[in-house]
This record gives sequence, structure tokens and C-alpha cells, in this order.
Amino acid sequence: MNTYVSLLRFTEKGAAQITDSANRAESFDAAAKAAGVEIVAQYWTIGAYDGILIVRADSEAKALHWLAELNSKGNVRTESMQAFTAEEFRTIVS
Repeated sequence: MNTYVSLLRFTEKGAAQITDSANRAESFDAAAKAAGVEIVAQYWTIGAYDGILIVRADSEAKALHWLAELNSKGNVRTESMQAFTAEEFRTIVS
């Protein structure tokens, strides 16, 4: 499984509709799950970023498709990176 951590920032549109953010997140989670993408966690944050999303999927393409889908809604912009467990990292560096 590929894991991605995405840092989220509200767009002007997303900030204007901030009170609906949790509902939008739940709808996104359900649609992603139906497509075989696991939303491991989602947090709203205070600081340089407005949220963190952790996504897992059995293919890079599937995970990136859903991150692009999230961006296409226009409420957030993402900065995403692939993440590795200790075991995955050991394999990479060995």
C-alpha cells in the first residue's frame, strides 16, 4: 500500500465555506473509500496549514487520482508527499 501525507490549505472558496468543511470531508472520505482508497486520518490544524490528510491506496495512481479529485473541488490546495513505515524505509535504503 502507498501512503501519502497531504498538507492542506483552504482556498478563498474553502475559507468562505469553512463551516461546511467537516461535511465535505465526510463526503470525500466516503467516495474515496468506495473507490478503494483509505483515508487513514484527517485533522484540521492551526498554523501554516489548515489541515492534514493521510491517504493509503494499493497504487500510486489511485491515491494521486483522489488527491487531484480533492483539489478539483476548489476548497483546498494540497502539498503531498509519499510516506514510509520503518520497514518500508529499511527496504528502500538497504
